[in-house]
Amino acid sequence: MSWASTEGVRRSMQSNRRRDTKPELAIRALLHAAGLRYRVDFAPLGGRRRADIVFTRAKIAVFVDGCFWHGCPLHATLPKHNSNYWVPKLQRNIDRDRDTDEQLRSAGWTVFRCWEHESPTEVADRIKRLVNRRAV
Repeated sequence: MSWASTEGVRRSMQSNRRRDTKPELAIRALLHAAGLRYRVDFAPLGGRRRADIVFTRAKIAVFVDGCFWHGCPLHATLPKHNSNYWVPKLQRNIDRDRDTDEQLRSAGWTVFRCWEHESPTEVADRIKRLVNRRAV
């Protein structure tokens, strides 16, 4: 059986963006307007694990996590169909996130995670304060 329960589900899942999501674009626009410059969809440690926004000099990796894919405590839902595939898949995503955080912190990076449902203005303000503290 395919990972998708129907062809419609398959098309829907394949259309999900890996980068340049609406929340990411909103946050990046605010950061850019504040004069901050950063890398987009960049692997801070090389390899396959990429952060959404990276401040290389300040060593800050920002992740804008989707509620479904990363297990938001407020909005995560478990699929009703094909749960034998999806439940372990989603748990692996969460486990990989924690492992990525640990690898980055061990290498001297600051990890900043936010959820897609959070206010872009509030998130950008928190990131700006973090970058300004690390720049000193």
